[in-house]
Amino acid sequence: MQLPIPAGPVALRAWRREDVEALAAEANSRAVWRNMIHTFPHPYTLEDAEQWVDGCIDQSPQRDLVIASNDRLIGVCGIQLGEGVSTYTGSVGYWLGEQHWGRGIASTAFAAFLEYVWATFPVERLQAEVFAWNPASARVLEKNGFTLEGTRRKAIHKDGELIDEWFYSLLREDR
Repeated sequence: MQLPIPAGPVALRAWRREDVEALAAEANSRAVWRNMIHTFPHPYTLEDAEQWVDGCIDQSPQRDLVIASNDRLIGVCGIQLGEGVSTYTGSVGYWLGEQHWGRGIASTAFAAFLEYVWATFPVERLQAEVFAWNPASARVLEKNGFTLEGTRRKAIHKDGELIDEWFYSLLREDR
């Protein structure tokens, strides 16, 4: 599948060095950080953005894509491919800068990302985890065909709280 990929009001595209400043600006949000795994820093600095962009530019094929509005980064979609007995499983995720929330952009961009993933990688199962305080993210998954498989009770310690984590999946054959 060719990049960029149109996705309603946005497009998915490969990373460029010019994305560093926009990435640092969009990612440096406590509200974004609260919904991300422990490796996502806060505050999110220019140095963090440079390291991330450098790692993404050399991916082949691209596993992490920029969500761009008018060619400016406003978020990210990505897949982590499984290994060993999980070779055919991919863990997917996405985030948008806080000022872009609530407009359907995540659902539309993630739908396009899923088509890219199915066309690009030999995965049969996609999975995603959502912190229970983020039902909007769960709705993005559900709108894109993911099924709630279960809840890990008080499995996540984030921002001083113990919270539940929801596990979602989508099989290639079910899409």
